[in-house]
Amino acid sequence: MAKKRMGVARGVTAAFLMMVGQQAVAAEPPVAASVPQAGVSVTEAPTPWQIRLRGLGVITKDSGYVNAVPGSGLSYSDTVTPELDISYFFTDNFAAELILGTTYANIEGQGTVGGLGNIGKVWLLPPTLTLQYHFTNLGAFKPYVGAGVNYTIFYNQDAGSADALHVKDAFGTALQVGFDYMVDRHWGVNFDVKKLFLKPDFDVTVAGAKLTGKAALDPWLIGAGVTYRF
Repeated sequence: MAKKRMGVARGVTAAFLMMVGQQAVAAEPPVAASVPQAGVSVTEAPTPWQIRLRGLGVITKDSGYVNAVPGSGLSYSDTVTPELDISYFFTDNFAAELILGTTYANIEGQGTVGGLGNIGKVWLLPPTLTLQYHFTNLGAFKPYVGAGVNYTIFYNQDAGSADALHVKDAFGTALQVGFDYMVDRHWGVNFDVKKLFLKPDFDVTVAGAKLTGKAALDPWLIGAGVTYRF
């Protein structure tokens, strides 16, 4: 009889312990879903838009001539000017860039027209559109190459030793190489070199004689500045 009572007691005890364990498991709170903590930044994909502001050195080729004047030559002043460009990325690798800036050039006679000295001064606005390929497998260092077209507008033209001067607006082509080094998702530093192939025609009047010619500017545009990616 004692053994039977002992077995019943053990069974009741086991059933009680099992019931208490089930209630304890049911009472445990559910595991909270993982949520971003306050102050933790979330990486976002950059937008397609980017701008740069550069300081730009304009270095001309110093070549050209006056028609019908053998041995004539021309040279042009080099300048430093600010430049703004706006880029749109079609993909991570391909982008279009519009380059905006303005500067001036003093035109000097050389060779057989060297005695004219300063022939005149013109301002030029050379908007340039390039299509670029960006290399994206080098981390923060992002080099690129580009090629495109340029249309240069000449304005505020003032004659010097000449009686009159008119440099004509002209199309040109452009080659480009450069890099961005991004210090974070938005900001970076930029170095850029462009070569414009630009040879506008001009009309000039000297001592009452009307002459024509070609100004082979073909400038190098060497710039450095900051990049901002939206």
